[in-house]
Amino acid sequence: MTKKVLLVGESWVSSATHYKGFDQFGSVTFHLGAEPLVKALQGSEYELTYMTAHDAVEKFPYDMEGLEAYDLLILSDIGANSLLLPPAVWLQSKTVPNRLKLIKAWVEKGGGLLMVGGYFSFQGIDGKARWRRTAVEDTLPVTCLPYDDRVEIPEGATAVITKADHPTVAGLSGNWPLLLGVNEVEVRERSDVEVVARLPDDQGGHPLLVTGSFGRGRSAAWTSDIGPHWLSPEFCEWEGYGRLWKNILGWLSEVR
Repeated sequence: MTKKVLLVGESWVSSATHYKGFDQFGSVTFHLGAEPLVKALQGSEYELTYMTAHDAVEKFPYDMEGLEAYDLLILSDIGANSLLLPPAVWLQSKTVPNRLKLIKAWVEKGGGLLMVGGYFSFQGIDGKARWRRTAVEDTLPVTCLPYDDRVEIPEGATAVITKADHPTVAGLSGNWPLLLGVNEVEVRERSDVEVVARLPDDQGGHPLLVTGSFGRGRSAAWTSDIGPHWLSPEFCEWEGYGRLWKNILGWLSEVR
């Protein structure tokens, strides 16, 4: 049975100025960050729609009917403002439905939500992702810090599996490839919340994969990246990479 997945975010535009002696010129480049996941899900039961960050500002659904077209939602490296401030609000001072509250209601009805880490996930760089104390945070098995929550690990870290029998890590034996960073979060103290993987104690022991439920739905937090830079190339090329994401999506969608 095909399960429809909406991936929102994982894109950015970079502007650079180049100086060559007296002369200078500018360039603009567009980047996609989720190609490893796109490749991993090709030909699987998961039909992925990749909605870039700039498209999501206007095109992310405004009503339950639009969101219920999907079984699973992945928010990855996109700040809350992108869904709170579409042009109608930002430029024209009109009112529109609050799409963060819509996501909460959708999960409560049985949707599966995954937040993936990054510079604009959870609270993010300089605290600018701003998911703390939002309706989306309400659905997660973790809470966001009130400040810059990045944990940069240039030396690399290997995941510690704390729930080896959890379905999200089924079939993933041996040491995982290196991670280069995570967002620091706080785990909710509830019976349904499970920390499946974390960082080693000497690197803070921070949660890496946390699962939980909300209403009739499920949610999960993966606090590292979907691809580089926080995932090493070896991690993205690892045979367990695709299995990990399919496991997580499978667990999230069991209720639908």
